[in-house]
Amino acid sequence: MAADTIPELTPEQLAEIEREFDPETAFRPTGPQLALFIACVLVAMSVYHFYASGFGLIRELLHRGIHLSFVLGLVYLLFGWRKTDTLTPATPAWSRVQGVPILDMIFAVLAVGAALYLPLLPPEIVADRVGNPSQSDILMGTALLVLTLEATRRSVGPTLPIIALLFICFALFGPWMPGALKHGGSSWLGLINHLYMTNQGIYGVAIGVMAKYVFLFILFGVLATRIGLGQLFIDMAMVIAGRYSGGPAKVAIFSSAFMGTISGSSIANTVTTGALTIPAMKKVGYPAHFAGAVEATASTGGQITPPILGAAAFIMVEYLEIPLREVLAAALFPAMLHYFGIFTMVHLEAKKLGLRGLRAEELPKAAVVLKQHWLSIIPLGILVYLILSGKTPDYAAVYGIIACVVVGFLNPINRLTFKDLWNALAAGAKNTLAVGAAAATVGVVVGVVTLTGVGFRLGYVVVQTATDIGEFFSAIWPFSYFAIEQWALFVSLVLIAVSCIIMGAGIPTTATYIILVAVAAPALAQLGVEPLVSHFFVFYYGVLADITPPVALAAYAAAGIAGSNPFKTGNTAFRLGIAKALVPFVFVYSPALLLVADGFTWWAFTVTLIGAMLGIASIGVAFSGYMLAPLKMWERWWVAFASLLFIAPGLTTLGIGILAIAPIVFVQLARRKLVAHQPL
Repeated sequence: MAADTIPELTPEQLAEIEREFDPETAFRPTGPQLALFIACVLVAMSVYHFYASGFGLIRELLHRGIHLSFVLGLVYLLFGWRKTDTLTPATPAWSRVQGVPILDMIFAVLAVGAALYLPLLPPEIVADRVGNPSQSDILMGTALLVLTLEATRRSVGPTLPIIALLFICFALFGPWMPGALKHGGSSWLGLINHLYMTNQGIYGVAIGVMAKYVFLFILFGVLATRIGLGQLFIDMAMVIAGRYSGGPAKVAIFSSAFMGTISGSSIANTVTTGALTIPAMKKVGYPAHFAGAVEATASTGGQITPPILGAAAFIMVEYLEIPLREVLAAALFPAMLHYFGIFTMVHLEAKKLGLRGLRAEELPKAAVVLKQHWLSIIPLGILVYLILSGKTPDYAAVYGIIACVVVGFLNPINRLTFKDLWNALAAGAKNTLAVGAAAATVGVVVGVVTLTGVGFRLGYVVVQTATDIGEFFSAIWPFSYFAIEQWALFVSLVLIAVSCIIMGAGIPTTATYIILVAVAAPALAQLGVEPLVSHFFVFYYGVLADITPPVALAAYAAAGIAGSNPFKTGNTAFRLGIAKALVPFVFVYSPALLLVADGFTWWAFTVTLIGAMLGIASIGVAFSGYMLAPLKMWERWWVAFASLLFIAPGLTTLGIGILAIAPIVFVQLARRKLVAHQPL
C-alpha cells in the first residue's frame, strides 16, 4: 500500500487494539438492561467519590471499604473468567443473565458483602477484635482475600495474584525458608487478622490512595479530554513541531508529553495520540516499526509527567509523607530528559533518512486552535495552581473536576451535555476498576512484608550480594578509583533495576513500585541513598517495563496501529527510550536533579542537567549512527563511551567527556562537507 493511502483506523478498531493489549480495558458486552444498571453503578461510584473527597466526612476504613466494594462488584460484572469470554461466552445461555454468568453475579454480591462487612461494624467492635478475630471475621476475611485475588487475575492478569500467593506461602511457611528469609511463620488466623482486620493489608495505604486521590485524578483526565484539552494538545504539538524534519514523529513526542499531563496510562496515551501520529509518520517515510516505537516510547512518559503522573506518585506522597508538589517538582526534569532523549533520536533518524516535515496545508493554524480550545486549559491551570499553592491533591482534583464541568457547559465548541457528563462519569469509574483491584492485591503483599519483615531481609540479601560482587570487581579492577561501597551501590542499582523491569513485564506500574520499593528502600538506605531518590528510582524502572521486550504492552499497542511487527517495535521502543534507563542512575548519584532532594544546590543541579543532556544526546548519536553525517562503527562506540562520562555527575567527568567527544565532532564537520547540505 502506498504511503499516501494509509487508512486511518476507526474508533472501534482503536478500542479493539486497546482492549487486546491492555487487559484493564477488556470489558465484556452485556445486555441492555444490565448495561444500564452497571452504568448507574459506575456513575454512582463517581458521584460518591466526588462527594466523599470534596464535602463528606467519612471514616477512613468505611471509605476504603465502600471503594473496594464498588471495585470488586463491578469487576465481576464487567470482566469474564477468561479474556475470550468478552467475545465468545464460554458458559451456556441458560446459566447467563444479560451476558453475565449467574456465578459471577453471586461472586459480585459476595465481594460487596465481604468488602463492607468490617467497615460497617462499629469502630469500637473492630478495635476489640483486632488480634482476636471471630469466626465470622475469619470467614469474611478469607472470602475477601480469595475474591480479591480472582478479581485481580481477571482485570490485570495472573502475574500479580501469583506473586501475592507466593508471599502468602512465605508467611505461612516461614520456619522452612532458607537462610536470611527464615522467620517464625504465621497461622492462617494470624494472617487473616493482619491482612483483613488491620490497615496493613487489603485496607492499607494502596487502596486508601486509590479511593482518596487516584480515582479523582483519573476522572479529571477523562473530563478534561472530553471538553477538548486532548485535542488542544495534539493540535498545538502539530503547530510547534510539525514543520520540521520528520515532523510527525516530533508531533508524537510533544502531543504525548502534553497528554501525559492529564493521563497516567501509557497504553491509553499510545492509542489516543497514536491514531493520528503513527499514520502521519508512515506517510512521510518512517518505517512502520519505528513509527510505532516513537509513539509508544513518548507515551510511556505520561506516567512520569506532572501534574497527573501515575497512581504510584500518590502512593509516594503517602509513604514519604511529603506534599504532592514536592513529588511533582522532583519528577519535572527527569521527565523532560526522557522526552529530550526521544526527540534527539527522532531528529537524528529523520536527518539520516532525509525525511520531510509536514507541509503548511497539513498543519492547523495556531490562532484557530487557540480560539477554539483555549477554554479547555482553564481546569488544568486551576489544578496545577491549587497543588502548587499547597492544597491537598484531593482538594485540587475536586475543584479541577468542577472547572471541567463548568467549562464544558459554557464552551460553545466542545459543549458538554448531560449525556456526555453521564458517560464521562461512567468511563472515569470504569477506568479505575483494574487499578483498584490491583491495589487491593498489592495490599496483601505489603501486609505480608510488614507481618514478616521480609522487606528488610530481602534488602539485606540485595546489599550483601552487591557487596560480594563489588569486592570481586574491586579486586580485578586495575585502578583503585572505586571503593567497595561504590561498587556495592552500583550493583545494587542494577539488580533493583532489572527486578523492576522483570516485575513490570507482568503487572501494572503501581503494583511494581509498591512491591519493589519495600525491598529497594531498605537496601538503598543501607547504602546512603535518601528515601525520595530510592522511591523515584523504582518508579522510573517500573514505567520502563511498558516498552521493554518481551512484554512491552505500550509498544505492542502501537504496533497494532502501525501494522508492524510487535517484537521489532518493542526493541526499537527500548532503544529510543534508553535515556529513561540512564536518568535514574543520574539522580541517584546526583540527587540535585530532583530539585527537592537533600543537599540541593543550583550549581550541582546545573552541572548535572548539562551533563545529562550531553550524555543523552551522545547516546542518541551512538544508537542512531548519525551526528552531522553518518558515523563509522568505531566512532559510535567512542561516542557511547563518552556519553557515560557525561552522565556521571561532576565537573571533572563533564570536562573529560567534552574532550573525548571533540575529535568525533571535528571528524563529523569535515565529513559533512563531503555530503549534500541538509537544512534543519
